[in-house]
Amino acid sequence: MIPYGRQTISEADIEAVVRVLRSEYLTQGPQVPAFEEAVAKYVGAPHAVAVNSATSALHMACLALGLGSEDWLWTSPNSFVASANCALYCGAQVDFVDIDRMTLNICPEALASKLVNAKKTGKLPKILVPVHFAGQSCEMEAIGALARQYGIKVIEDASHAIGGLWQNGRVGACQHSEITVFSFHPVKIITTAEGGMLTTRDAHIAERLADLRSHGITRDVSRFKRQDQGAWYYEQQGLGFNYRMTELQAALGVSQMCELDRFVTRRHELVARYDRGLADLPLIKPCQHPDSYSAFHLYVVQVADQSPIKRRELFDALRRVGVMVNVHYIPIHLQPHYLHMGFKAGDFPNAETYYNRAISLPLYAGLTESDQDYVIARLKELLG
Repeated sequence: MIPYGRQTISEADIEAVVRVLRSEYLTQGPQVPAFEEAVAKYVGAPHAVAVNSATSALHMACLALGLGSEDWLWTSPNSFVASANCALYCGAQVDFVDIDRMTLNICPEALASKLVNAKKTGKLPKILVPVHFAGQSCEMEAIGALARQYGIKVIEDASHAIGGLWQNGRVGACQHSEITVFSFHPVKIITTAEGGMLTTRDAHIAERLADLRSHGITRDVSRFKRQDQGAWYYEQQGLGFNYRMTELQAALGVSQMCELDRFVTRRHELVARYDRGLADLPLIKPCQHPDSYSAFHLYVVQVADQSPIKRRELFDALRRVGVMVNVHYIPIHLQPHYLHMGFKAGDFPNAETYYNRAISLPLYAGLTESDQDYVIARLKELLG
């Protein structure tokens, strides 16, 4: 079987994890700060905070920016549910902004129009979560300008996009946002098994995030409310969680960061081969914004209207021959939990039209050209 995505693990990665197993620290040791430093340096942000998942990171980001029960968070309907659930964790309300039909990211024009109406009704969002779908950055300059105009905080959900660029700036530099969130799940660009990271340019936000990931506790003497305490002393100065990353995960992350650029370059090579091999088939290939350099977490095609078979038939046929395609994503607002909240089919037509035609083909740094040729050949048989 050829999966749609999978990790690429080297002997160096394995050795890095084994060294931690033989060390004194399995958690709260030197590897987590080393991983944070590597990511911060790579993306060009002053601060990075490692956590146990991108979902935890999104939750923490919302709390750090003060999202509460009277507030709204807007995000893309074309994402995994975590991009919206983070608002619900804080007791806030959720709404969505429809996607651009070409980039499949939040449409700046739709956002601008929705903000005008929201201001009239007094329901402007406190936080906007643009999702860099499939590895391609949203149009962050336009989104950031709108956010500043309306006084909105921005959390970039870059779970798909480490290694990507927007206008020659690294995704994660937070040039147009307060916080960026990355994911290191095994199907992502690099992996720590499970794991996430937040980057920010704001030292106070970084301090708040560090507290939130570890029970709201600080061991920073300069911040203590009670002075002249023993070396054992710590203070819980707020409510936090146990969202820490382990040393094992961080060591794997440090090692994987050494391969990040190579992984992204290889993904681009494979995308170019797909583009050539599928050129004559009734499939809509991924569209890239000229100002974006995608990390290409996913290679998503859409089954065109002139296709001889429907998406479901194509999906099932490919899986029968060992090509384990997937679909990213079921629009969040169509999930039963969100339908119960009042959303309905037809609310975000671009996201729904895209979903009804989408198939994610296998794409990962370790995908061989022979396996990719097999995928292309099966598609030609089914659609040619």
